[in-house]
Amino acid sequence: MSQIELHLGDCAEVLKTLPPARVQLTVTSPPYDQLRNYNGVADNWGDAVWKACIKQLYRVTRPGGVVVWVVSDQTIKGSETGTSFRQALFAKRCGFRLHDTMIWKKPSVHFPETTRYYNTFEYMFVWSKGTPIFNPLRDRANKTAGERKRHFGERLPDGRLVNLTPKRRVEGVVIKPHGVRFNVWDINTGGGKSHTDQLGYEHPATFPEQLARDHILSWSNRGHTVLDPFMGSGTTGKMANQLGRRFIGIELDPTYFELATRRLADERGDQRQTA
Repeated sequence: MSQIELHLGDCAEVLKTLPPARVQLTVTSPPYDQLRNYNGVADNWGDAVWKACIKQLYRVTRPGGVVVWVVSDQTIKGSETGTSFRQALFAKRCGFRLHDTMIWKKPSVHFPETTRYYNTFEYMFVWSKGTPIFNPLRDRANKTAGERKRHFGERLPDGRLVNLTPKRRVEGVVIKPHGVRFNVWDINTGGGKSHTDQLGYEHPATFPEQLARDHILSWSNRGHTVLDPFMGSGTTGKMANQLGRRFIGIELDPTYFELATRRLADERGDQRQTA
């Protein structure tokens, strides 16, 4: 079982108490503008808050570390706020690389629209501090597994097509049963789908355990420290513990902090019983 460290308080202030370069991976989902009030603790949410948090995240992230920032935008007077993009660009100003802009595709529509197409996704910005650790998930089934994929030419940057050598044209490459996953993740959510325990559903805006699990596997190794500065119900911590990572969780709201504490205690108890 991994080490779990929980803090009740403002994430920017708590992060200041952590030593620099302590964290390998952050998997988190900050408040989305004013879409939910989270028992009133998000009433003061705004640019100053998330900027302070991102600055501290850069400081505590180790070289080769990653921040996965799951976020979406509120629509106000017919226009999306664009807060998510401003956060990503600010992270670059702080020194992060925008390593990837991933998409979490959801199976259902939570906010039906009448003037635009229904939104069924959220952004998963991947910010890296230098070149990140990457353990690609290879679970994309190839329909043509076992066949040979042959390329007859390569397109150069200037648009010219260059023919390959006869040997490369004939031999090709044998297609494997599974390929590396694409950066659009189709992950189920909702009752009976997001969590394997009931406590996870007591928070109004959680992301699925699979989402946290797959990012932890992708961007960290066993023994690394994983952080969630907006801990909520503790989903990131639960998955970090199961995967042999250390976990630091920060939560501002006392009710959700107590929920995450109970949930992680139950998780560790279950592990002891099955060990």
